Amino acid sequence: MRFRKVNSSTSSRFLHIDPISDLKAAKPLSLTPKVSEDAKPQHMAASVASSNIVKWNMSITKHMRNGECESALRLFKSMPRKNCVSWNSMISGYLSNNRFDLAHQLFNQMPQRDLVSWNVMLGGYVKNKNLGAARLLFDQMPKRDVVSWNTMLSGYAQNGHIDEARRIFDIMPVKNEISWNALLATYVQNGRIEAARRLFELKESWAVVSWNCLMGGYLKKRMLAEARAVFDRMPTRDKVSWNTMISCYAQNGELEEARRLFDESPVKDVFTWTSMVSGYVQNGRVEEARGIFDEMLVKNEVSWNAMIAGYVQCKRIDLARELFDAMPCKNISSWNTMITGYAQNSDIVSARSLFDCMPMRDCISWAAIIAGYAQCGNSEEALHMFVEMTRDGERLNRSSFTCVISTCADIAVFELGKQIHGRLVKAGYESGCYVGNALLAMYCKCGSIGEALDVFKGIAEKDVVSWNTMIAGYARHGFGKEALDFFKMMKDFGIKPDDVTMIGVLSACSHTGLVDRGMEYFYSMKVDYGIVANSKHYTCMIDLLGRAGRLDDAQDLIKSMPFEPDAATWGALLGASRMHGNTELGEKAAENIFVLEPWNAGMYVLLSNLYAASGRWRDVSEMRLKLRDTGTRKVPGYSWVEVQNKIHIFSVGDSTHPDSARIYAFLEDLELRMKHEGYVVATKLVLHDVDEEEKAHMLKYHSEKLAVAFAILNVPTGRPIRVIKNLRVCGDCHTAIKLISKIVGRSIILRDNNRFHHFTDGICTCGDYW
Repeated sequence: MRFRKVNSSTSSRFLHIDPISDLKAAKPLSLTPKVSEDAKPQHMAASVASSNIVKWNMSITKHMRNGECESALRLFKSMPRKNCVSWNSMISGYLSNNRFDLAHQLFNQMPQRDLVSWNVMLGGYVKNKNLGAARLLFDQMPKRDVVSWNTMLSGYAQNGHIDEARRIFDIMPVKNEISWNALLATYVQNGRIEAARRLFELKESWAVVSWNCLMGGYLKKRMLAEARAVFDRMPTRDKVSWNTMISCYAQNGELEEARRLFDESPVKDVFTWTSMVSGYVQNGRVEEARGIFDEMLVKNEVSWNAMIAGYVQCKRIDLARELFDAMPCKNISSWNTMITGYAQNSDIVSARSLFDCMPMRDCISWAAIIAGYAQCGNSEEALHMFVEMTRDGERLNRSSFTCVISTCADIAVFELGKQIHGRLVKAGYESGCYVGNALLAMYCKCGSIGEALDVFKGIAEKDVVSWNTMIAGYARHGFGKEALDFFKMMKDFGIKPDDVTMIGVLSACSHTGLVDRGMEYFYSMKVDYGIVANSKHYTCMIDLLGRAGRLDDAQDLIKSMPFEPDAATWGALLGASRMHGNTELGEKAAENIFVLEPWNAGMYVLLSNLYAASGRWRDVSEMRLKLRDTGTRKVPGYSWVEVQNKIHIFSVGDSTHPDSARIYAFLEDLELRMKHEGYVVATKLVLHDVDEEEKAHMLKYHSEKLAVAFAILNVPTGRPIRVIKNLRVCGDCHTAIKLISKIVGRSIILRDNNRFHHFTDGICTCGDYW
């Protein structure tokens, strides 16, 4: 054999291998001492030659098994004599090493072929999924045995050509158990259970594997009665038969029948016991599962993990930890289950402690700890762990991506979210509905409804969550008309609205003052979509009517509710009362809230603000005393902005930021320019009994103004400014930011705890209706 090299001065790199050319020119490799043929009788010479060929063939096979194709080829070329086995060993070796082209060349060059040669090559075509070439070769075969027929049958079956497989089966001159079982398994795996049953009945006697296959087919279709009938008819049963039926009964919640079969089973192995443990755990009967678990003489990882997961699910994390510590054969799933359990029980310290002790981690481990931090409200640490995960070289899965995208959405870190989106696209996950919906929510919560729309268009199969996210997103951003347009498109695409859809629709009407449209949707959703209004729908309607000043109608709707109103419903009425200065109605709403949620600081603040707006300072003081007496603390207001992947947080009058001097100087300049545009400080919004000058000073450095000023100074021109506030934006700041957007010529997006405000050229998308 000749090799042609490139760049001989460097290490050899072979471009072409020809296993056939110049076979005669190759120098034979000496495997055994040469013996003079003249010194031996003729029959001994023949025997030695035959023995030598066997050794050569065995060496070729050994090289091929080790993946040493070139070494095998050198031996093959060096052989003084070759037989069919030599050629077949080479062909088979090439096929097992995925060198199909070389196998094909050797097969075509064979001086003579036996049945094995044809079958080996036929199997190679089938393995390579080249069924056309396989059938052509099959038709050319001078002789076929049952192996040839079974190879073609399996080839068609494994590639989904079930009818063609059946045609091969029907014309087979001889069938063996493999032929029958191959077709039976094909029918079962493709859900054609009736065809499997008819085939089964054609054969008078079957091995137990065939009975198990048919029974498994019925179970796959959840046809338990039919599967049990097969089980009862079986002439003999093996461990697979018993375990399959027991496991299926257990997994489908029929634990009494599973236990009955379990007690009858003559052969119980660890799988039998584990099926019972898992069945009881999955159906919430953890104590019974523990009883079976304790009876087990031999326990495997699956049974230990099933019990640990059972205790985690019923929030008995202490018992789960006891088992975990006693487990002699912990695997990565055991660690992940415990970490997830701690995280779900808000014990992130214990979760992190276990995580740090893990001998090995996978993407599920990282996703669990990231989700744990996110669920506990520690979004920054969740994102930090995500960065550590990428540095650790761990492959990101859908769960990891979804978790970190949701975390970005919670704290509105837009730039990092976009970077993660880019990585997600490279990983090929973007078009999936699960990850796509997380992206939709992230862009909506980060104030980029346009990019959310782009993601929505790219989701291959949109579900109701996809549509709901866009409807709610448009509603929160103040684009009520677009939200309702999406609602119409959703119905046109045949997606049935659910209760979440209607909350989004009613919110869209509320945020844009579409009272009549909202009333129409509310009263027709039971008839049109079969949706019964729940407390959230009623709260939307109270908010809608209240914002529009129809407080009497809002009260009447509360009285007509088929269930007692909750704190959120009364809160909507209290908010509307404050907006329209109706102190009496506000007090009534607040009294109901304090009964339901005496710890709700926000409602004390709302009523206090209502009193302050009416000049009732004594009542304001009483509210503050009640707030103190209940041990409830008012949530401090703060705002934050993301600049170059870093979060900058501001509180009212904040002077701790390194850029404070520059920010305050810039705000002083902005205030002068705003006053030139007609800005007047809304001192009436200061709900403290102080003089006008002090009120103006208190409004001057609200957290959202500081965040906006810092962002203008640090976010490049041409890019939107995104600011988040944990409470509602105050009216004075809303007026000021409108003017600032006009003065500096920047688009400013402000997200408060209720909705989005898009400020551009002195106008807000809320239309001052929020």
